[in-house]
Amino acid sequence: MRLQRVGACTNWGIMMVVRKLRPEGVVHVDRERLDQLHSQLGETGADGVVSRAMEELAVRLAKVESCYKKGQLDEMQRAARSMIAISEQIGMETFARVAADVNTLATRDDGTALAATVDRLMRIGQKSLLAVWDLQGDSV
Repeated sequence: MRLQRVGACTNWGIMMVVRKLRPEGVVHVDRERLDQLHSQLGETGADGVVSRAMEELAVRLAKVESCYKKGQLDEMQRAARSMIAISEQIGMETFARVAADVNTLATRDDGTALAATVDRLMRIGQKSLLAVWDLQGDSV
């Protein structure tokens, strides 16, 4: 996590500095899984599978965020659960693990943990999609 200075203000003669925590997450993409897809399906087939999976994950990531904001936890849980299998298929291990955490927390009465984990899923999801995109670019 990094601390980021957001601003400062003076209140009743007291100087206050506001800092914001910027959590960072490391993503792990299983390169061997991607290589295995290429071996099984060929370059074109694997690229198609990975591209479709990434599109689906991006759509479902937006769905999780939207459902969370609307309080539609059942729908959010379904979207998170579907992301687990898709992300595992293309080697997004960290993404799959955090999606599983969101899926689990959607059934519990811990709003704070759910909020933090949904936020983490958004960060990890974006980073994972970029990481696989970069790996796909390297293979071309």
